[in-house]
Amino acid sequence: MGELTKLTIAGARDALRKGETTSAELTEACLSAIEGAGALNAFVHHTPEIARAQAAAADARIKAGGAPAMCGIPLGIKDLFCTKGVPSQAASRILEGFTPEYESTVTSKLFDAGSVMLGKLNMDEFAMGSSNETSVYGNAVNPWKIAGDGKSLTPGGSSGGSASAVAADLCLAATGTDTGGSIRQPAAFTGTTGLKPTYGRCSRWGIVAFASSLDQAGPMTKTVRDAAIMLGAMAGHDPKDSTSADLAVPDFEAMITGDIRGQKIGIPKEYRVDGMRDEVAKLWDEGAAMLKDAGAEIVDISLPHTKYALPTYYVIAPAEASSNLARYDGVRYGHRARLAQGDGITEMYEKTRAEGFGPEVQRRIMVGTYVLSAGFYDAYYNKARKVRTLIKRDFEQAFASGIDAILTPATPTAAFGLGEMAEADPVEMYLNDVFTVTVNLAGLPGIAVPTGTNADGLPMGLQLIGKPWEEGALLNQAQVLETAAGFAAKPEKWW
Repeated sequence: MGELTKLTIAGARDALRKGETTSAELTEACLSAIEGAGALNAFVHHTPEIARAQAAAADARIKAGGAPAMCGIPLGIKDLFCTKGVPSQAASRILEGFTPEYESTVTSKLFDAGSVMLGKLNMDEFAMGSSNETSVYGNAVNPWKIAGDGKSLTPGGSSGGSASAVAADLCLAATGTDTGGSIRQPAAFTGTTGLKPTYGRCSRWGIVAFASSLDQAGPMTKTVRDAAIMLGAMAGHDPKDSTSADLAVPDFEAMITGDIRGQKIGIPKEYRVDGMRDEVAKLWDEGAAMLKDAGAEIVDISLPHTKYALPTYYVIAPAEASSNLARYDGVRYGHRARLAQGDGITEMYEKTRAEGFGPEVQRRIMVGTYVLSAGFYDAYYNKARKVRTLIKRDFEQAFASGIDAILTPATPTAAFGLGEMAEADPVEMYLNDVFTVTVNLAGLPGIAVPTGTNADGLPMGLQLIGKPWEEGALLNQAQVLETAAGFAAKPEKWW
């Protein structure tokens, strides 16, 4: 049974079509693996009854013929996605007890394609964090460890539970969301593949909002091919989301040819940041060499406004969070504080939010409210919007010059220990997003691919950034990198 959980989406699809296994068997194998992996704290709401019913329906559909590629595939769903009749808390106490009466568009598309939901996955509260340490459910834990060291490592954030579950073979794939790197950074920390599509490629409807102009759902998988298959089921226009692009969804898997001869891959000099670790720089150089060996031309480029990306992001994202999270007030749903006699509505708001939001969410709401306030709106928020436009223009000019994709590190380090950065210095934690936030600010697609290990044997990844709406080309480039790197390491089971 354990071998079934190690299948990729592509491998499981083929095995299901050949009758070598059933979705019911796959699902039971995953449910058994989840039951034995409590130490990872990846799954926080379990839905075995739903999973078994969906698996039975998928098997009947496959037997009838013509089933979609994702039919029968067991998945984990990040707790940020609203799932009908299943707790959807965004890992926050303030949404305790909230069970939606509707399904997010992305999960609806996956379930319509016959996918199986095993349960909801851990994450940073309201997707705010880079280490999965801000969750009301407690820390998610990386299945990777340093040999001979019992220290628990972060799986990254905010999609830490998704990354941990995929890396530990608890599910065949998982949904994630990416506001500033929350798919790509956890993927790099866990030796998995994480794809952030172009902003607007996947509907945001039914996904609990953090920063509406930055949030984007995407697949977290074991391979690049799996990311292509899963994105095909997740993507598409949604009239319920005004930012959803009315574009046809191509066959992303068919666009993976393995041929990138003659393409130009840009290497931005601004990403060679001060203090970059030698192992990161070495991995980056090796990745460039792999793409060159595959026939691509490696070109040095400049993205001059990169140095302003982090401060710009940490003005815009908290500002939008401050606006989005104002709806959580104890009036309509979720947690409501116990009030003292004589308390009015203002006291209810204050006490509910103080109890319901964790320290990191409170910090970002306060920063966001400050930069949106009358005296500081122009000085901070408007200036950040202007700089965002310049960052986007840098990418547009690079692509207009003939660059087909951009290669960068995915993270400044490998996974660090849980508790090492939390609360000590929030800014230090924010620096984890240094290579990823530009992609969200510019609305571009980006993918993290595992390409090697560091001196401690922990996985490390590289990021490829593509042109808007050209996920197929990006996935093809990523496939070449994945094949050349030949990353096949898996964490040794300790949980």
